Amino acid sequence: MCAAVLALASCTGPDGPTPVKNLRQDGAPISSAALFDPAAFAGQWQVIASNTQGCSGAQQYWTQTTPLEYRLSGQDCSNGTAATALQGTATVTGPGGRITTSSAYGQAPVWVLWVDQDYRVAALGTPSGQFGQIIARPQAASRQDLLAAAREVMAFNGYPSDSLKP
Repeated sequence: MCAAVLALASCTGPDGPTPVKNLRQDGAPISSAALFDPAAFAGQWQVIASNTQGCSGAQQYWTQTTPLEYRLSGQDCSNGTAATALQGTATVTGPGGRITTSSAYGQAPVWVLWVDQDYRVAALGTPSGQFGQIIARPQAASRQDLLAAAREVMAFNGYPSDSLKP
């Protein structure tokens, strides 16, 4: 099965937040992973595709600190222009992998749109459409079947196939 991680967020420039182009098609439905397991999601992830140039292979660490909270570290690929330090906390605040962050991903709500049953690949996105990415466990980064499934989920949730680059 496939898992993809997609996260949508805003970009911060020297003068404050700068809007990032909306990646999602206007009016497209969006849904999160109904059977999301916070403990299974914890751990190391690698960015496979995102809307940020040069983020392919960026490492992200979701370290579970409580049953519904993570400490984030690694590289944040949500600003559309360059990877920055991923830091802060992420808290599962809603059903199906709906997550809020303290500072990462431009503080936009991040939804786990899909994850395969073994938590090897995931798709993340934001309802606003400002950020999206597909992530994979390092050992699953070459699983073309799972990556294809993640791209299909992204498309289903309104992210055109050309919006995420490797």
